[in-house]
Amino acid sequence: MGADRNSSADVLSALAPLLRVRPELQYVCRFGAQWASVHAREPEAWAPFHIVTGGNCVLFLPETGRSLPMVAGDVAVLPHGSPHVVHAASTEPWDPGPFNISNRSTDGILVKTNDAEPEAKLVCGRLRFDHAGENLVLSALPDVIIIEAAAGGDARSIGGLISLLARELEAARPGAAAIAADIASALLVMAVRVHLEADLGSNTLLALLGHPQAGRAAAAMLEDPGRSWSLDELAGVSNSSRANLVRIFRRTANIAPLAFLSDLRLELARRKLSGSKRSLAGIAAEVGYQSESAFSRAFYLRYGMRPGEARRAST
Repeated sequence: MGADRNSSADVLSALAPLLRVRPELQYVCRFGAQWASVHAREPEAWAPFHIVTGGNCVLFLPETGRSLPMVAGDVAVLPHGSPHVVHAASTEPWDPGPFNISNRSTDGILVKTNDAEPEAKLVCGRLRFDHAGENLVLSALPDVIIIEAAAGGDARSIGGLISLLARELEAARPGAAAIAADIASALLVMAVRVHLEADLGSNTLLALLGHPQAGRAAAAMLEDPGRSWSLDELAGVSNSSRANLVRIFRRTANIAPLAFLSDLRLELARRKLSGSKRSLAGIAAEVGYQSESAFSRAFYLRYGMRPGEARRAST
């Protein structure tokens, strides 16, 4: 188990550029009695987070109807900016209130409270992902990731970070907001690591990234999709033989390594087409195609339309 954790950490380190975020600490919450806080969908690239530093609450996702209880030390990250409601266990998520919630500012930190004896304390904010539209790792993550402080070997580290975060915000000393933002960023990386080490279901990319050997090869392809990767090079990156790497990919995700690379390049190209005005030839070169015609043929076989048609359809 220890070796797998170390390998997963190596993969995550390789993915660090794709997980680079700019954290924004928005407010500290101190709620008691009946309360509910509604959060609309965030703009693209923004991922809200909630850190429970005391008491308990419930995270409700209206699009799926899921209710997720949270207790002190738990962290929730919503990678796709999904709409949600954070509320007291005794309050229905659709209860309109009024809850008499007011705001006040302390050294640049906004405090939200309903002036009741606090039964829930939270630190809330959001994370802006760099290049979110082209970030395949971000797109593969689920609507919500919950890190439970009471579960797994990360509990002590998470608890220590949250305690530090709470102390900084409670003391409200100079620089507290900047320190808290950096802690929040570290918690995001931990959230992704916890998810990669969990049961990843049927998602091809996450399943591969969660494997100690396939993950190294997948991370290398994600980091440099335009490189002319050979099976020998990918095997070397993953410390495996060619035959073993093919077996691992097929067993883990039912796909061969170079077929995965082709799919990854085309998916990345599709995102670049809809998110930029770069030329087709330029995009083709960026994702590893030697000519625009070869790119167009591969794109048509994968999506049933030419790249230009895909760009027009996305506008």
